[in-house]
Amino acid sequence: MSVVDSSVRAVVWRWVRPGLVAAGQGTAVVLLCLPLNVVLFVLSVVSLVLIPVFGIGFALFPAVTVLVRWSLTLQRRLSRFSRAPIASPYQPVPADAQLGTWRRFRWVVSDAATWRDLAWLIPGAVTGTGCLLAAVLPFYGLEGVLLVPLLLYLTTDWYGYGVFWPLDNIVQAWSSVPQGLLFLCGGLAVAPWLVWLHFRFAGFFLAPTQAQELALRVRHLAATRADTIDTQAAELRRIERDLHDGAQARLVALRMSIGLAEELLADDPARAARLLGEAQEASGQALVELRDLVRGIYPPVLAERGLDGAVRALALTVIPPVEVEVELPGSPPAAVESAAYFAVAELLTNVAKHSGAGRAWVRLAHSGGLLRIQVGDDGRGGAAFDAGSGLAGVRRRLAAFDGTMTVTSPPGGPTVVTMELPCELSSRRISPSSGTG
Repeated sequence: MSVVDSSVRAVVWRWVRPGLVAAGQGTAVVLLCLPLNVVLFVLSVVSLVLIPVFGIGFALFPAVTVLVRWSLTLQRRLSRFSRAPIASPYQPVPADAQLGTWRRFRWVVSDAATWRDLAWLIPGAVTGTGCLLAAVLPFYGLEGVLLVPLLLYLTTDWYGYGVFWPLDNIVQAWSSVPQGLLFLCGGLAVAPWLVWLHFRFAGFFLAPTQAQELALRVRHLAATRADTIDTQAAELRRIERDLHDGAQARLVALRMSIGLAEELLADDPARAARLLGEAQEASGQALVELRDLVRGIYPPVLAERGLDGAVRALALTVIPPVEVEVELPGSPPAAVESAAYFAVAELLTNVAKHSGAGRAWVRLAHSGGLLRIQVGDDGRGGAAFDAGSGLAGVRRRLAAFDGTMTVTSPPGGPTVVTMELPCELSSRRISPSSGTG
């Protein structure tokens, strides 16, 4: 029975949760965004009218534009919780636009996003009535369901109470409960659609145009290209340093030992034999360091077992225990595979060092042209990109492949890191040793 009850609760919560989220979005839009839309529209018109008046508008209009963009950025962030998320269309402020009032004004008025923002302010206030319904209907129904039992509990003189519901007699009072339940269920059902309609219409004004998307794409590629170049340069410096301080130094010492043993071979064979033994040991250590260095460039386990086997082998070296779930019908490209492997390795290292977790998990799957990787733990939480945990470096590594990374880590845990890498899969790699006995 408990399994059935939990399943029923899960189904009910899966149905109720979108309605509650949409009601919260609608409340935020009604209370924060719609009043600002009207006020900012008036300020924008006034600042434009004041341009001929001693040039006041030249300084005022860019300042009002900053407020408009702040308000509409808030609305774009609210849209992320709906099924119609809106991306930001804004370009960074050019260096010359920060030098003076006139240059900043010229940059603001030449940006198409400025005028699209202003064009949305009044229509946004009108379509916000849908968000108003999304916010009011569930609360209206909730009052009808809870008001009568609450008033009967608090006082016997309850006639005449009620904000929305008439409570003139006992029949009207108790009839509010089923009516309120109907409004509550209906409100939770239609609220996501009302909010979606508002943000869908907002997207025609607030979403980037095709030209803006192209410009944003170019800027993203330029940033990731710079990060990739920096990462490659740092990797080359690391390889050079490891070779100089490790294998190269051992090989130099090995050459000196062999040369000295050659000189002593005739006069002191015993010492020459000891030197040759030390040289043999040093050659083995140099070989181990070279193998470790190559493994850091591209782990052999990836070439032998693929991403599935490599991640499972990696999980065996980590404390706490790591549960691995892999659903990959094929193999990603080698570069993507390497980036995913090192990202998982860095995150599992963080789990072992910082989380204090008793359990961790790694899940890999591919669908819709995306390789999805989730690494989580039940530790203390609090992970962030600026906390010195290496997450920012992982995000830069993934960005070179147009990958994304999100971190959910409230205080007290759990921590869940989700990564997505666009790629197509080839046929599943077969280990060279799979056919051996």
